[in-house]
Amino acid sequence: MTLIKSISGIRGTIGGAPGEGLTPLDTVKFTAAFGAWVKKQSGKSDGERVSIVVGRDARISGKMVQQIVTGTLSGMGIDVVDIGLATTPTVEIAVPAERADGGIILTASHNPKQWNALKLLNKHGEFLNDKEGKLVLTMAETDDYQFADVDQLGDITVKDYTQEHIDQVLKLKLVDVDAIRAMNFKVAIDCVNSVGGIVLPKLLKALGVNEVYELYCEPNGRFPHNPEPLPEHLTEISKVTKEKGAHVGFVVDPDVDRLALVNEDGSMFGEEYTLVAVADYILGKTPGNTCSNLSSSRALRDVTEKHGGKYTAAAVGEVNVVSAMKQNNVVIGGEGNGGVIYPELHYGRDALVGIALFLTHLAKSGKTCSQLRASYPEYYISKNKIELTAGIDVDGILVKMKEKYKNEQVNDIDGVKIDFPAEWVHLRKSNTEPIIRIYAESKSKEAADNLALRIIGDIKALI
Repeated sequence: MTLIKSISGIRGTIGGAPGEGLTPLDTVKFTAAFGAWVKKQSGKSDGERVSIVVGRDARISGKMVQQIVTGTLSGMGIDVVDIGLATTPTVEIAVPAERADGGIILTASHNPKQWNALKLLNKHGEFLNDKEGKLVLTMAETDDYQFADVDQLGDITVKDYTQEHIDQVLKLKLVDVDAIRAMNFKVAIDCVNSVGGIVLPKLLKALGVNEVYELYCEPNGRFPHNPEPLPEHLTEISKVTKEKGAHVGFVVDPDVDRLALVNEDGSMFGEEYTLVAVADYILGKTPGNTCSNLSSSRALRDVTEKHGGKYTAAAVGEVNVVSAMKQNNVVIGGEGNGGVIYPELHYGRDALVGIALFLTHLAKSGKTCSQLRASYPEYYISKNKIELTAGIDVDGILVKMKEKYKNEQVNDIDGVKIDFPAEWVHLRKSNTEPIIRIYAESKSKEAADNLALRIIGDIKALI
């Protein structure tokens, strides 16, 4: 059994002894700590009610965890807006819409069915920052919370925000439903039997797509394949997209904040290029700046500079990307894992926004999906790691690597990223085990692999 506590929340496998997995006791403990933190942050007096929005993906343990979370919050005297089965971005939108003081998303994202998690949001519907997350963890470990008297228990209100989310996407100025409808697109979708199966068919219908080939759209949490939307897990939708003559295939993870695309010929558009394509469209209409994390493709920088904008790289993690986006007046940003963040709607990765903007872009481009993909700079990322023996000074190794390549462009806000003229490598240490993760990108797979092997050799020479 596994229980992982981090600044963004708590995640773990269901079952086991308290403290070893995400048990009901652990769920109560961390929910209560978050509830106490929200009360303090709200600035409200004891007589004023605090409210928190709760939503979940469709995984098997979701209903059980949801009942514990909503009951715990009510027991603390906190009003709960329970929006039930909902995507992560839907919960993020619901928090400010409800004028709530915080939110909890019950999802383990792309992790397998035995996992679940509590992801924590502030009153803006955004993930907690490092300082806030650490405070919640401390409050949980020290039992720094109290429950309410019987006359002060919180109320639980049930609402559905799915349609509201879709409506807000449709209202975006750069979403052109008429252009999409005119193309008579055929679309294939794989929703991995989670909440995407509820929202994607409704969204596509609202966008004017009348022919949709649905794979795994029953929200029962029984994932038919590994739920992370990587090419090796998408063989079935690839086949369906090609055989049915679909113009594009859309794949989402269980909580629908990541979006992968499949070309009309069944080939992969590439999850790194979801953001690149959407940014190309946005920047063509509203020139400005972009941002992604240090481990994302250089293609976004190239497209941004083509449109006269400035690209910024942030530390890995959605909260870091959002912070950098706000600081640099970014009009479109996100992460290379298929995470599109469009501030015009909200500051969170949102596959619904990604689908609507991509279909608009595809409709207006006059190209096939594969032709559109071919119009962007070609890069390949090689993902590797070095397992080290316990006791090795990982930070010291990274410092030495920074010194070794001091004549190149080096960024050390999150590990060490070395930018060479035509390629880059990013070194990050794991927070939970003696591992250095090594991501390298170049113009070909062979060049990316060779760069990674060269850097691995450099590191081994320092051990």
